[in-house]
Amino acid sequence: MTSFQSLDAFAAGKLETLDRKALRRQPRETRHSDAVTVERDGRSLINACSNDYLGLAHHPEVIEAAREATARWGTGSGASRLVTGGHPLLFELEARLAAFKGTQDCLVFGSGYLANLAITPALVGAGDLVLIDQLAHACLFAGARLSGARVEVFRHNDMAHLSDLLTTHRASARHAMVLTDGVFSMDGDLAPLPHMLALAEQHDAWTLVDDAHGIGTLGGGRGSAHAFEPAAEAPLQMGTLSKALGSYGGYLCASHTVCELLRSRARPLVFTTALPPASVAAALKALDLIAADPDLCARPLRLAERFCTALGLAKPVSPIVPVVLGSSERALSVSKALEAQGFLVTAIRPPTVPDGTARLRITFSAAHRENDIDRLAASLASLTASVEAAQ
Repeated sequence: MTSFQSLDAFAAGKLETLDRKALRRQPRETRHSDAVTVERDGRSLINACSNDYLGLAHHPEVIEAAREATARWGTGSGASRLVTGGHPLLFELEARLAAFKGTQDCLVFGSGYLANLAITPALVGAGDLVLIDQLAHACLFAGARLSGARVEVFRHNDMAHLSDLLTTHRASARHAMVLTDGVFSMDGDLAPLPHMLALAEQHDAWTLVDDAHGIGTLGGGRGSAHAFEPAAEAPLQMGTLSKALGSYGGYLCASHTVCELLRSRARPLVFTTALPPASVAAALKALDLIAADPDLCARPLRLAERFCTALGLAKPVSPIVPVVLGSSERALSVSKALEAQGFLVTAIRPPTVPDGTARLRITFSAAHRENDIDRLAASLASLTASVEAAQ
């Protein structure tokens, strides 16, 4: 057997295992007609699982800003930020994001995943301690493990457990970090930031909050920290440009000193080509639109509340509503049935979520219409009742 054959045999075996567990992923061609309408296999579907919370990826002013930037600056940046990739729009965006989030400085990365691969390893290493929420995003875990620091996982949003871990392990570590999502991407709940930041402060631990799903949707658009009164601002506020801002890229808002350090030490920044001008210009225009229309940021949560009221679900605190169905097979079945009724709601399965908690992750956009939300709620209620009756 050649190395090509052994590699294919290995891959085939792994795929067979995934198929048996209903865990194989297969991307499907999806054409986006507008912010909430897609086409699959010649059918038009209402998209209820996108992260384009404000519909800005299809906003004409955002599109025009990207077009103008491309015409002026070209389609790519040509190099990393530290070589020749530092075009003026990037500096403007960093200044705007820092002002928006209320920090001294900001650093823009190629993506949110790259940002989280960069931040933790640039600040801690061997001899240090990282404490991370068990439901934090995969890229926060990747950055924590890449750092070489000791990693301790605390139960989801369990501040007593976090306190115990800090009390047990902090004294033996040189530096410590606490890592969490601001809005948890698969459950839609919020981290208890005021309590968490107070604990971290007691133990001189630096808190990194991933606000990918908070910016643009909570706190008047400023994110999960501003969902609390007073605002619970962490020293390290990370987020993305690719969700509510309708563009692409990631960022870290922090002090000027911290950002300066990462400009030299963050490997995913130093060794990655800078964002294309179109993405930066689109994000800048999205920030303009958010600032000009406060109701835009409030609408996704209002629609989520409308949906949950119709189904008798708990009141949501973000535009993300999970409908946990248990098995992967059941989640796939209900997702397929919803698609037949005109809705795109992708089934979320392990390892993205814990075993036994496969679900539909429903997200709401400012571009959704109320009657579409009402139809989705009615369809889902009917389908889940049928599945339960058949069991």
